[in-house]
Amino acid sequence: MSNDTTLVLGATGKTGRRVAARLRMRGTPVRAASRSSRTRFDWSDPGGWDAALRGIAVAYVVAPSVPGPVHEFVARAEAAGVQRLVLLSGRGADTWGDSTFGLDMRSAEDAVRGSALEWTVLRPSNFAQNFDEDVFHAPLVAGELALPADAVPEPFIDVDDVADAAATVLTEAGRHAGRVYELTGPRALTFGEAVDLISRASGRPIAYRKVSPAEYAATLVEQGLGEDDAHHVAEMFVLMERGLIAATTDDLAALLGRAPRTFEDYVARVAAAGAWQK
Repeated sequence: MSNDTTLVLGATGKTGRRVAARLRMRGTPVRAASRSSRTRFDWSDPGGWDAALRGIAVAYVVAPSVPGPVHEFVARAEAAGVQRLVLLSGRGADTWGDSTFGLDMRSAEDAVRGSALEWTVLRPSNFAQNFDEDVFHAPLVAGELALPADAVPEPFIDVDDVADAAATVLTEAGRHAGRVYELTGPRALTFGEAVDLISRASGRPIAYRKVSPAEYAATLVEQGLGEDDAHHVAEMFVLMERGLIAATTDDLAALLGRAPRTFEDYVARVAAAGAWQK
């Protein structure tokens, strides 16, 4: 029988670890699961899924990097008595058209939205924290970030806002059933503007340079990323340059009752912690 425990997948990742902490602070029992957690969860190993789902009422799902597995996961969740699913997807997923980017997230959405369970989908923009916790960090420390992005802005969202949104939805049964929330920051910036703010706050000269998607993918491969993954990341920028996901929304403010954190606030906090110093 299900109880009140919440399963958090990707529990060591950017959103998962923040969501788990917020739920615990609210007094919600949490089962943190990932490939390195006490409760092990690996999308490529369905043999461990049932143990992770046992006794779970609601699950926070971060889509795997390949299409398909979430359909089987949802079936297992239904059989285990899970009542609700909250899926982390990507901004404007239903506007991506024929792009090869995000097939994994769109497959996960199909699985969750087609289930018999109560579901909610969170679709955030690119995380501000990509500049200090992910692929953009090392180039910034080295003094130059080169990306296939030009004048089309991106409404970067603070991942702490995403975690606040997820924790709210996870703990409010019934209020968000069948909802898709498009989550953005309060304003859109170009990558060049974002890098300028980081340079100013860190007190270091950091440049931004536009490159082609092919050049960027080749650079990622040189840095050790697989060719398929490199192409996937580069294709994201091709999609962004269409301008279809550049606008801001009011969904986060409506959900949380407050404005989203600004990119400037993020930069000031992270620069103060020395993230972009050599």
